[in-house]
Amino acid sequence: MGSLPEPIMEETYSKPPGIRVMERAKKSNLSFKTYQGIVLIVTFLAYTSYHATRKTTSIVKSALDPQSPDVGLKFPWQRRNTTYDQNQSSKLSWMLKDGWVPFNGVDGTAMLGELDVSFLFVYAMGMYFSGHVGDRMDLRIFLTVGMVGTGVFTALFGVGYWANVHIFYYYLIVQMMAGLFQSTGWPSVVAVVGNWFGKKKRGLIMGIWNAHTSIGNITGSLVASLLLKYGWGWSMVVPGTLIAVVGVVVFLFLPVNPESVGANKDEDEVFSPRKVGDEVTEPFLRSDREEESAVGFIEAWKIPGVAPFAFCLFFAKLVAYTFLYWLPFYISHTAIEGRYLSNEEAGNLSTLFDVGGVVGGILAGYISDRLDARAITAASFMYCAIPVLYFYRSYGHVSMTINIILMLITGVFVNGPYALITTAVSADLGTHSSLKGNSRALATVTAIIDGTGSIGAAIGPLLTGYISTNSWSGVFTMLMGSAFIAGLFLTRLVVAEVGEKIQQLGPQGSSPRSRSPDLLV
Repeated sequence: MGSLPEPIMEETYSKPPGIRVMERAKKSNLSFKTYQGIVLIVTFLAYTSYHATRKTTSIVKSALDPQSPDVGLKFPWQRRNTTYDQNQSSKLSWMLKDGWVPFNGVDGTAMLGELDVSFLFVYAMGMYFSGHVGDRMDLRIFLTVGMVGTGVFTALFGVGYWANVHIFYYYLIVQMMAGLFQSTGWPSVVAVVGNWFGKKKRGLIMGIWNAHTSIGNITGSLVASLLLKYGWGWSMVVPGTLIAVVGVVVFLFLPVNPESVGANKDEDEVFSPRKVGDEVTEPFLRSDREEESAVGFIEAWKIPGVAPFAFCLFFAKLVAYTFLYWLPFYISHTAIEGRYLSNEEAGNLSTLFDVGGVVGGILAGYISDRLDARAITAASFMYCAIPVLYFYRSYGHVSMTINIILMLITGVFVNGPYALITTAVSADLGTHSSLKGNSRALATVTAIIDGTGSIGAAIGPLLTGYISTNSWSGVFTMLMGSAFIAGLFLTRLVVAEVGEKIQQLGPQGSSPRSRSPDLLV
């Protein structure tokens, strides 16, 4: 008779198939903390696979256009000005001899650059629609469709190898469709994690969780590089297959929110009222199961803090993605201790930027939790990035040790605010008090913030392709200016947070941990 509540639970809630199997095997319901662990693991794997498939194209470029030492972005105005260093490219060209038509011609590098820009543009535009749709349907299904679709179009790019496809527009359309399906990922995973974790430790938890970005980049690079010798098609098809498999795992195991699985919300701080003196005096999300209407696109923009953080991320992501696409090229074309590194050495060295990014994301999340001040933390990191960028440009060539140290520090301050804004800040604003407990805004808010940032991610590499032909110092000046502007967009929010901290220190101020859950009002 003790098992009677179980059938009632299964009739009342729509649980993922894998969760049902786990509970039947265990003969009891899963605990709230177990659900939280499943959410972190599944979403971590999901977005790691997203970034792994996104990174593979940067590896395949060297096989499609092996004669060019520049595997970064080039654009139409640069097409006739490329000189090749045959010694540098010989290590790559032996695999595929003369590369792959049409990318192995004079205009090949420009075409590869156009693939990147097209991908990022569609990704940014798709982000806005993905958030809007994601808040109106089951995120488990939405994320599964996005991952399988990403896998299909990533694999189709590689299929061109065996199908002997040499039409540029085939690869362009496939990349654009891959970008569209890739845009489903970030709003969905942030919304799901935001549904399960409260604001008190959200910055630190999401800072650690956000390591999936760098791990995905590194994994994608290693897998694609390992398979390249068997034919560049495998470097696309295998990662595409893997993300589709992870998509099936998402469908089987991802619980979107506590209500969907009947989890006991009283076990977690985000859903239960706190004792006097705790951070929040009322729940973030409603505990009842009444129907909530999704927040509209315009309404989401009006949530206090969304617009400033979105425009801040535009410039922060411009800096971060310029490093993502151009750092290996910059390193290989800058003499360190009087010696130019090979493309392979430069690529390996550039991964240290991602290592610094992991540290920066965790550090920014921890500091923002301790201070209870997201804007102050993000702005401080952006301002600190300015002198670090200057030092890296001015002194990174002096020695390998100095280059490594400065690159790690640059990764910390460039990726720290980027990680904080796209994770904890987005989740905070998606549960802002102005929504009156409506949880169906997380995906839309996340999409607005990261979609705006992704436009900057497309523009940064584009501008770099033009400016770098004249001066790399000009590129770093652009990056320092962008970091400064990013910080400026948070000025009003920083002033409000500082004013609140001053009030809390006064004789009638309350405890620093008793502030409202609002990011800013």
